[in-house]
Amino acid sequence: MNEQQLSKRLEKVVSYVSNKARIADIGSDHAYLPCYAIQQGLAEFAIAGEVVEGPFQSATKQVRSLALTEQIAVRKGDGLAVIESADAIDTIVIAGMGGALIRSILEAEPVRLDGVKRLVLQPNIAAHQLREWAEINQWKLVVESILREDNKIYEILVLEPSEAKVAYSDAERLLGPFLMREKSEVFHAKWEHELANWTEIRGKIDANSAKNAEKLAELDLKIKLIEEVLR
Repeated sequence: MNEQQLSKRLEKVVSYVSNKARIADIGSDHAYLPCYAIQQGLAEFAIAGEVVEGPFQSATKQVRSLALTEQIAVRKGDGLAVIESADAIDTIVIAGMGGALIRSILEAEPVRLDGVKRLVLQPNIAAHQLREWAEINQWKLVVESILREDNKIYEILVLEPSEAKVAYSDAERLLGPFLMREKSEVFHAKWEHELANWTEIRGKIDANSAKNAEKLAELDLKIKLIEEVLR
């Protein structure tokens, strides 16, 4: 993969970046996504943020090799801390992490979200964590997509600020309001697998032990929600 040839996953992620956006790609790795966004005219300025030295150096090398240092700032820092108010960032991309980690990044620096018009989030797991965060912080889902790449299934969530209160049902929070309405083949494959997995786990838990009551109730709710949507 290089800046001209993104993976299917990252290509879908960057497709949600509006023309001439000012983006921050958090956990940018080799800075493939911001380089592509600049070269394709999707963004006019980008930050490639990395907290780890190795990926930071890789991103720096990549941006320099393409002579994009005027349009892309490679910065080392934790999460949203790489964003400065003068950057006027309007779009934040966080892709390839767990949902809980992405949520913690958003929660750690809420002031950095001031002025941001769009979040493009691609959690590898636990997308429900981000829908919960969206409800609490008044960000609304405007698009969701799901795709398969290399035998793995990924969800992409696009959020924008909401003036109105945001509320999702238990099913929408777990499965995604847009995805559960579309019910694509990939969506079915993901949740049939999860259903089988959780049902197996449920069968191995001692139902007679009081300490397992909360875990069983949580599993029973998830199983019920999935069965109702897949029906």
